[in-house]
Amino acid sequence: MPQAGDSYTVVLKEAHLNWGTHRYTYTRDRIYGEAYIQIPLGVARSIGILRGAVFNCTSTDGQFNHPLRAAGCCTAGAIHAKQFQGDGDLKVLGTWLHGYCGANVGDRIEVTWTSPNDIVLRYIP
Repeated sequence: MPQAGDSYTVVLKEAHLNWGTHRYTYTRDRIYGEAYIQIPLGVARSIGILRGAVFNCTSTDGQFNHPLRAAGCCTAGAIHAKQFQGDGDLKVLGTWLHGYCGANVGDRIEVTWTSPNDIVLRYIP
């Protein structure tokens, strides 16, 4: 389980910013506005980010306040998550990243835990 002070930073890629439309397979309809934040497998393992966990999330700019779900897995049956997505709203991160941050490929996101259940996102252009 993550602890206060745990942190990691990821570089945004096209797939993160345009999850609903930038796909290698089209197993579902394209949905504009979806985005996610990657969780590198080594980070997920080292600080214990388990698939299905939900965290209260805010941003340092004050424009984001929504729960994030740790989701996805690299292999069938894996317990560690590979991404954060809006809990119940796959567009909420896209709205923040595109609408408030003006995020681009190559920008970074720092994810920091302030408690085992709370995280803060910092956009770094």
